[in-house]
Order: sequence, then structure tokens, then C-alpha cells
Amino acid sequence: MKKLFKYLSTALGLVFAFFLLINIVIRPTNDRDWNLDQAVLPYSEINGNTISIYNIRDFEYASTTSYTAHYYDKTFDLDKIKNVYFVVEPFSGYVGAAHTFLSFEFEDDQFVAISVEIRKEKGESFSAVKGLLNQYELMYVIADEKDVVKLRSNYRHDLVYVYPIKTSKEKIRSAFLDMLDRANKLKEKPEFYNTLTNTCTTNIVSHVNKISPKRVPFSLKVLLPAKSDLLAYEIGLIDTNLPFEEARAKYLINERALKYADSEDFSRLIRE
Repeated sequence: MKKLFKYLSTALGLVFAFFLLINIVIRPTNDRDWNLDQAVLPYSEINGNTISIYNIRDFEYASTTSYTAHYYDKTFDLDKIKNVYFVVEPFSGYVGAAHTFLSFEFEDDQFVAISVEIRKEKGESFSAVKGLLNQYELMYVIADEKDVVKLRSNYRHDLVYVYPIKTSKEKIRSAFLDMLDRANKLKEKPEFYNTLTNTCTTNIVSHVNKISPKRVPFSLKVLLPAKSDLLAYEIGLIDTNLPFEEARAKYLINERALKYADSEDFSRLIRE
């Protein structure tokens, strides 16, 4: 037993030393040969009650790998912020895995989504193991919903759920500014993505804890976020009185996303 404990202690020590060495030797950078869809970093500037966001991604997709790049800049009136939505995309064929992001609604049917992602180099694809080894930088993609929602529902053909969150305008504004501030900081000081500690959902939890009526607890639904919507429902974040499965059916937007794919009112129509 003592020998087993000694071997386990030695193994854990070697693993710790390995990860420590990785963190010392490999440093994050914004200077790589990035994949086209993540080559341009967004940033923002606040001026009183308005905020200008630069490099909002609005790609036109022919497929998941074929697209026309387009970005725009836009100024939002923070007094007109209205709602925030929690978007969940369970990955087809991967049990427990999902991507999550937030989308913010302003008056006059204006929407802007913020998606925390790995920043891929050309030819690179995601690996959970590589995500533990400082192989991906972290990026906050700020995008038009016609980009980030349609990419997932209409081209990846994953299920996409868009849930309204129950909170006040003041807290929505706080979370929005907090996410934009984080995007600005990553532009100046890059970080590594980490499969366990620095993911799309762990970052959302950090931001949402500033608007939630109670803190989001530690849960496997955060590490395996395909059921993160159930966690949000259980702690009262989703704005619905329906039983969970009925709410899930209501906020599944795939059929509407296909129907209204070319509409200028895409974001409004997928919520009807």
C-alpha cells in the first residue's frame, strides 16, 4: 500500500511538473497565422452611455469551410439594452459536449452575440487533450446572430436553443460591459484556452454570476455543457414558467432559422 501511494505521489508530481513546464515554456500570443474566421480581434470603446464595437463578424456562409469574410462597426446605446439570451449548441455525436454563448438584444430589434472560443490557427481543429496543453489561445468572437447562429443551425446542423434570461436591464448592461472589457483585455494580453478552467461555459458562468439571482454552482453541467441549459433552468435563470422539456422545445430555433435564413429580421423571427 505504501509503495502504491509512493508511486501515485510520484506520478502526480511528474504530471504537475509537466504542466508547470508547459506554462513556463509556452506563452500565449496574438501573433500567429490564424484561421480566416478568427483572424480579426474585436474591441470596443465606451463614451458615456454609448459603446462602439469594432470588427463585429458577419460572415456569409456557403458551408462550414467556405465563406465570405465581412466585418462591421456599430455603436449601441446602453440605455436601450433590453434582453440577454443564453444560447446552447449541443455537439452532434459527442455526449455532454456543447458550445454556449450569450446574445444581447437592444431596442429596435438590434442584436449582438458574444461567443467565447478557441482561436484556431490555419489547419487546426479542436482537441480536448490539446486544450489542456496550452495549444489554443482564447478569443471572444463578437458577431451578428446571422453569423454565429446560422453557422451552427443551418450549416453545422446542430441543435440550437436560444433561451431568454430572467434578470434586470441594469444587470444585463453590467454583463455586456464585462464581456466587452474581457474582449479588450484579451486583445492586449492574450490567454490560453483550457479544457477544464477557461472554456466558453466557465467564462459565461463568471459573467452570469454578476447578473444571476444566485451564484451558478460548480457542476459537471459546466464542464460538459450540453445540459447547461438544465442547470440554468434549475437555478431560475431561464425566463419561463414551462416545464423544462416544454421550454427546451419552445426555444429550439432550427426550423425557424432555416425558414428565415435570408430575412433581414432573422433574429426577431427565430424568437417568434
